[in-house]
Amino acid sequence: MKNKPTSLIITSALKTLQLEADSILELIPYAGESLVTAVEMLAACKGRVVISGIGKSAIVAQKIVATMNSTGTPALFMHAADAIHGDLGMIQQDDVVIVISKSGDSPEIKVLAPLVKNFGNKLIGMVGNMQSYLAAHADVVINTTVSQEACPNNLAPTTSTTAQMVMGDVLAICLIEVKDFKTVDFAKFHPGGALGKRMYLKCGDLIKLHEKPFVSEDESIKNVIVEISKKRLGATVILNKDEKPIGIVTDGDVRRMFEKYDDFINLKAKDIMSINPKMIQENFLAVEALQIMKAFNINQIVVMNNKEYAGILHLHDLIKEGII
Repeated sequence: MKNKPTSLIITSALKTLQLEADSILELIPYAGESLVTAVEMLAACKGRVVISGIGKSAIVAQKIVATMNSTGTPALFMHAADAIHGDLGMIQQDDVVIVISKSGDSPEIKVLAPLVKNFGNKLIGMVGNMQSYLAAHADVVINTTVSQEACPNNLAPTTSTTAQMVMGDVLAICLIEVKDFKTVDFAKFHPGGALGKRMYLKCGDLIKLHEKPFVSEDESIKNVIVEISKKRLGATVILNKDEKPIGIVTDGDVRRMFEKYDDFINLKAKDIMSINPKMIQENFLAVEALQIMKAFNINQIVVMNNKEYAGILHLHDLIKEGII
């Protein structure tokens, strides 16, 4: 294979990008009454959204299923070829079926569409040929017609699958708006991700990872340093005789003590502690603790269980959990 000139590659890339972009813009006139009907039908669905296709359209269907599931619309994928060989059992009474096809006339689609209708399920056709079998037999038609494929031979599905993918996103986003799907709802479906953790992880969940550092206000400096080193949080809380937190000693406080005093043998914890440490209740979100840490430029915050000292939350805990 001979090396192609760089200019030819750039020209081909730019042409492809332009055709793909044009295919999306061509969808704008199709965002009309049929799309509204389809969204309302999906929003009112008491079952699942079953999305089917064959070939490249099947791959697009899987992506749309994933997007809908993560945004509050229960969906599942059913391959059109497998459907007519037993997988039709996946469809339940209250489900709405979306069939995706560029031509709308493939043999599998011609078998699948009437079967779905015979089951009594609503059928939405996402199709690039408005004169096709699928367009004629669907309850609602979403038009994804494109002028041409980006493929030089106008054969390989390129702009057509882009149009399908984008229209799937349109459906999902419209459903988010119609259902008033919030950030907190999104987090419920993404508990393992950073966003999910920001929405559900509480301070009390994180302090359980560590021991609880504390010393009395009259403790020696030596024991203060030992406690900080032993609990590995870079700080220890100072408790009064009633076991209430009255201060905190951090690594920074210890360094400042060495700078300020030549003789610290007789010093006590209360002599070098920072009074009125920043506190947060353990049932508050960890992201709220982060906001306080950022506001006051601190690495630790004291966590409370009502009026009782519960532990220390360190900035590193938030980093480790992906909150930052």
